[in-house]
Amino acid sequence: MKQPIFIHLKFKSKFMSKTYYDPADLSKFGDIKEFQPELAKKFFDYYGDVFKEGALTAREKSLIALAVSHAIQCPYCIDAYTSGSLEKGADEEQMMEAVHVAAAIRGGASLVHGVQMMNKTKDLTM
Repeated sequence: MKQPIFIHLKFKSKFMSKTYYDPADLSKFGDIKEFQPELAKKFFDYYGDVFKEGALTAREKSLIALAVSHAIQCPYCIDAYTSGSLEKGADEEQMMEAVHVAAAIRGGASLVHGVQMMNKTKDLTM
């Protein structure tokens, strides 16, 4: 019987020298314009505007981005916003606190959906 692909990949990954996410790819982010230059320009213009100083400082925006990076589990973003947060003056304690905020929101979002399960259970058992 053939093993499911995820078991095979998990076993094989012990012997692979490269990770699925190549850290070198982060520096290639700008290359997305190769296949769709007009949309890439719009995105990068928007992205640049979002991270400009405004009601929030560049440091605050970087910490938010770091927290979101963890919530969406993007290794490229985690690398970029760890470096960015340090460059903008955040310290380790602030960065870890931001990660804990993301964890609390993500955990709370899972738990609050328990209310949906409870409602459905009550509908089915009453």
